[in-house]
Amino acid sequence: MKPAMPGPTRQPRGATILVVIILLAVMLLGALALAKMTEASTLSTGNSTYRETSLQASEIGLNEAFARLRALPPDDENTSTGGWYFAQVQVQDANGMPQVNFDAAPLIEVGNYRVNYVVERVCSVAAVTEPLRECLVKAIKVPESRIDSDDKLFPPNSRQYRATVRVTGPKNTTIFIQSLLTKG
Repeated sequence: MKPAMPGPTRQPRGATILVVIILLAVMLLGALALAKMTEASTLSTGNSTYRETSLQASEIGLNEAFARLRALPPDDENTSTGGWYFAQVQVQDANGMPQVNFDAAPLIEVGNYRVNYVVERVCSVAAVTEPLRECLVKAIKVPESRIDSDDKLFPPNSRQYRATVRVTGPKNTTIFIQSLLTKG
């Protein structure tokens, strides 16, 4: 018996390895893009968490500002006190925030967050003589009698104040919250 003659042989050209290298490069680029998207998503989620936590911490500052405002005697309302209360509206920046030293304002620590607040009486002058012209006031509708059904506006007995709360947190997260408060 004679051994079988092998058929014509081809020379390897390396086309398969070239296709495999190209596919690996495409898969590597896809994996890198996916990793970058995951990183961006994680950072975005972290930033949202910092912002939401800052907003929750600002509520504590707002509640504290309101409590201190309610405790402020009426005789002291014409005098700015303690770096937290101003008898008239302060100069504002382009964003509407008062240009005051928030570092001198009362500080509340809420976890890793620092909460400072200031309260301004919404008046154009410190010594108020005509509240209707010099201040923002809230008129309350009160019926004159139980029989009278039309609501009448009585002279204002509620004064308006603007509280501004600054919250500083991790990674230099800083937010400002403003709210109108009513006293009286």
